[in-house]
Amino acid sequence: MESGQQRSNLAKLSEAELPLEEPWQDIRGLEVYDVNGEQIGSVEDLYVDRDSRLPRFLEVSAGGFLGIGKKHFLIPIEEISREMGEDRVTVNQPRDKVVESPDFDPDDVSNPDIQRAIHAYYGHA
Repeated sequence: MESGQQRSNLAKLSEAELPLEEPWQDIRGLEVYDVNGEQIGSVEDLYVDRDSRLPRFLEVSAGGFLGIGKKHFLIPIEEISREMGEDRVTVNQPRDKVVESPDFDPDDVSNPDIQRAIHAYYGHA
């Protein structure tokens, strides 16, 4: 194994020149609701696997006014569902679970420890 291969395979869609596997997977800007139908925020960005070109995490922003005080949450794609034809996505968790999720630095999502922590928080191995 070559040195320097510890780098994550994730790329932030807004900063990468990566087309997604399927155009419909670009859900940036859609409203995000919890399992009970409560609004959480909106999809700010997607973190995409460079090889498969499939989304792995959503960055959801919530609250704030004119960008001030806005909170950001990282959610594994496995926790998201979307009904065909709907302009919104649903997190398969209650709002409180999302709001209390671990803090993350958007510049550090490529860190495998961050990814593991988020997956563990949502109960994924």
